[in-house]
Amino acid sequence: MIKLTRRQEDIMNILWDSDTPLIASEIEKRQEDLNINTVQSTLRTLIKKKYIEVADIVYSGTVLSRSYRPLIRRDEVMTYDDHRITELLKKTNLFARYVDEIDDLETISNLEKAIQERKKKLEEK
Repeated sequence: MIKLTRRQEDIMNILWDSDTPLIASEIEKRQEDLNINTVQSTLRTLIKKKYIEVADIVYSGTVLSRSYRPLIRRDEVMTYDDHRITELLKKTNLFARYVDEIDDLETISNLEKAIQERKKKLEEK
C-alpha cells in the first residue's frame, strides 16, 4: 500500500477527480486552503515518487505550463486516516505486549495511574 501525506492526498484526490490533466494553478483553485507554492512543491515530490507524471505542456494564458495526471489509482493508496489508525494499532499492540511481561503489581498500578491521568487530560480538552 502506498502512503501519502495529508497534502499529497489532497492533491491526488483533485487529480483523480478530474477528467483531464491539470496545471498547478488549476489544482490550487480547486481547494481553498492550497497555495501555489505548496502545490508546486507537492507536485515535485509526487513526480519523484512516480505517483504522477507530466501529461503535457500547455498554454496558461501566454505562459507554458505543465499539466499533470496520476499514475497510481486511488485504491492503491492508504489514506492519511488509515495510516493514523494503523500507527495507533501498532502502538496499542506494542503496549499490550510489554504489559504482558510485567509481573510487578506496583508497576501495573503506576501504569494504571498514568493512564487515568492521561485520560482525564484528554477529557478536559
